Amino acid sequence: MLYWIFQHFEGGHGLMAKLTNVLQYQTFRSIAALVIAFVLSVLFGDRVIRKLISLKMGQPIRTREEVNRLFELQGHKAGTPTMGGLLIIATLLTAALIGCRLDNPFLWICIFVTLGLGALGFVDDWLKVSKKNSKGVSSKGKLAVQWAVGLTAGCVLYMLPGQADYFAHLQLPFVKKEIFEVANMGWFTVIFFAVVIVGCSNAVNLTDGLDGLAAGCTVSTALAYGIFCYVTGNYKVASYLNIEHNHYVGELMGLCFALIGASVGFLWFNCFPAKVFMGDTGSMAIGGCLAAVAICCKQEVVLLLAGGVFVLEALSVMLQVSWFKISRKLYGTPRRLFQMTPIHHHFELKGWKESQVIVRFWILSLLCAMIALGTLKLR
Repeated sequence: MLYWIFQHFEGGHGLMAKLTNVLQYQTFRSIAALVIAFVLSVLFGDRVIRKLISLKMGQPIRTREEVNRLFELQGHKAGTPTMGGLLIIATLLTAALIGCRLDNPFLWICIFVTLGLGALGFVDDWLKVSKKNSKGVSSKGKLAVQWAVGLTAGCVLYMLPGQADYFAHLQLPFVKKEIFEVANMGWFTVIFFAVVIVGCSNAVNLTDGLDGLAAGCTVSTALAYGIFCYVTGNYKVASYLNIEHNHYVGELMGLCFALIGASVGFLWFNCFPAKVFMGDTGSMAIGGCLAAVAICCKQEVVLLLAGGVFVLEALSVMLQVSWFKISRKLYGTPRRLFQMTPIHHHFELKGWKESQVIVRFWILSLLCAMIALGTLKLR
């Protein structure tokens, strides 16, 4: 919308032409998107929370035998409204549509993935709340929808006119462009994109277990990808840093900054002690958005670094489940690597206060984002 205003007055000589000239720049519109998303979140946050409370959208807390100790720590959170991710999605999309050029196909693919996984998360949250337990959509059902969204987005991106060669070449950190251009993934690209989307959405979903943890880590990761998008979309900078250039990608900087604003605005209400939880509605949408942006700017592999906390959370679950099964075969009784997973619960049960876990993971996430940005120069 802001770019349309610039186009409307472009070429004029009046005061409005001079005032709106700044709207042509991606950096200005991206910062505007960040501010808009944050302001909208703060303005409407209390209303959304009150509405969720009135609809009795309270978060069910697991009370099974194996999590009794965790319930002692977090049982007081039962009844806190969930599905606050609706606020994140609404402010993110509003700000992005205002700040980004609407003729950009990459933007609409990212929005499709965000909305598709956000809708899945919404259904999952709704089933949990309506049934008053922690079970929602079955794991097989979730994976089926995630794969459907991922494969659809991958196919559309790969089939966009003139984009097949760009997406088929895998870009690796610490490797010069001339080397990675040798490897052409072909149609396997579509499957690879689906894996990235499914993996990232689940990783962010697992991270959303403490007040403000997922939202805070999203800020640093989205900031890193906002910079990646600017660099990839700028021909001179991309050439200097020896990375693949695509003029469509620059506009996704506005989407990343809108995600930062929406996350910080949500954090206003979600910080410890939380007044609302994002639920699967928010975590899956955020994971899908980050994955789609990473794919579009050809920094999918770097997502393992930039989203280091999300990867750590998902990896802890995978290791726990694997060792549980292996140890049962080896020793006859199952054993655990961690007291509980995802790993933030392990540190809680080790004696760390919730606020300590959150802030320390935020610091780790920021460090990971900075390391990821460092890969731009180390090639």
